[in-house]
Amino acid sequence: MSLAINLIMIIFVFGVCITIHEFGHFITAKKSGIGVIEFSIGMGPLLWHTDKNGTQYSLRALPIGGYCAMVGEDEASDEPDAFGNAPLLRRIIVVVAGVFMNFVLALIMSVVFVCLVGYTPNEISFVSENSAAEEAGILAGDRVERFDGSRVYNFKEITVSMQFYKGDGPIELTLNRNGERIKLSVTPKKLETGAYQLGIAGKGQKTSNPLTVVGYAAVEVRYWIKTTIQSLYQLITGGVSIKQLSGPVGISATMNTVIEEAKETGNNLNVVVNLINFCILLSANLGVMNLLPIPALDGGRLFFLLIELIFKKKLSDEVEGKINQAGMAFLYGLMALVLVMDVSRLVFKK
Repeated sequence: MSLAINLIMIIFVFGVCITIHEFGHFITAKKSGIGVIEFSIGMGPLLWHTDKNGTQYSLRALPIGGYCAMVGEDEASDEPDAFGNAPLLRRIIVVVAGVFMNFVLALIMSVVFVCLVGYTPNEISFVSENSAAEEAGILAGDRVERFDGSRVYNFKEITVSMQFYKGDGPIELTLNRNGERIKLSVTPKKLETGAYQLGIAGKGQKTSNPLTVVGYAAVEVRYWIKTTIQSLYQLITGGVSIKQLSGPVGISATMNTVIEEAKETGNNLNVVVNLINFCILLSANLGVMNLLPIPALDGGRLFFLLIELIFKKKLSDEVEGKINQAGMAFLYGLMALVLVMDVSRLVFKK
């Protein structure tokens, strides 16, 4: 029973993130005069539908996605309300609206998260004895403004950057110490586990100031967007193995583990907080991934529209269709590979 309840909560979080993305496409298409054939929550066999103003609103059996099917979206059409016949600016707005809504959802959930949990400022609260940080002259109370050249707004950014550190030399830090900017170099120490450590800790803080809440919520969204981009960069450059990729199955397994651990505390608020955190993560991740210039993704479609904007000429529907088909084949292949790896990890516990 516990697993079933967890699964419902996980499906709900995935469903919200995907539905809000598709709703962005849907509402801007409607407002732009572009016909919407179907707005679906879920994929696969049809469970329920209703028709209104030429649009079918559907609920489908497989809670693994959703879609907003527009008139003439993937093929040439003479219909006046076809996607391809709308003004260029409107088409761009419709394409980016899904990503925009994901970032809006992430911000709203981050506001709730910060109100419940607080935030982690970029202030160092503790420095371990004989650590790399102590040897470099870092003190408790220092605020980290830059970490290896990158601007830092909360302590979690330092934590995730250290996860990607591979022992490739000293890290340059810019600290704010009582209003004075100090630049230091610190070389993390390697632990027996193979991980690297600076020997510093941050501190969480609560806030009741509405402006501060929104500001740190925006920082939270920035953190997840930055982490997603860093992960992609590490994957492309070989810093992270493709074997470490996780799809819906792997993410769901992780969510189930975290939910169970939260339940063990006996505090239902911990479960809610973790679900909110996963919603922020997934929504920000979905937004970034969809902006990638890969055919069949929003980023690929946006790339074609930008070409049209720059060169004042649209690619032929036939060429664009073939490129999108190739992109879709690549995505399906990648999804199948990730699914196999996810299932393999669950079966063999690796």
